[in-house]
Amino acid sequence: MAFKVLIIEDDQLMASLLSEKLRRAGLIIALAFDGESALRELDKELPDIIILDIILPGINGFDFLAKIKKDEKLRPIPVIILSNLGSEEEIQTGISLGAEDYLIKAHFMPSEVVEK
Repeated sequence: MAFKVLIIEDDQLMASLLSEKLRRAGLIIALAFDGESALRELDKELPDIIILDIILPGINGFDFLAKIKKDEKLRPIPVIILSNLGSEEEIQTGISLGAEDYLIKAHFMPSEVVEK
């Protein structure tokens, strides 16, 4: 059974680069460009991990994370935040809401995200 990753990223180029790198690594990719479509995707099929941007149209990443961590079915899914936001306060907010890790886009190449 292949490992499935849900990428929630509103930047089309970043989503494309990341999904291509992950596909090449043998992973199955689902894409959502906002929080609402991500929630619909989670209703269809549960991923093994979620890569989540914070700045999204509609539901922002922090609100999305808080929402899924309150849901018993979704809570166990590990979430890695991948965002341009990188203040200590933002990182602490993400971790306190239940993210496994918080990566700042400017500090990681897509290939490094695949390794993570």
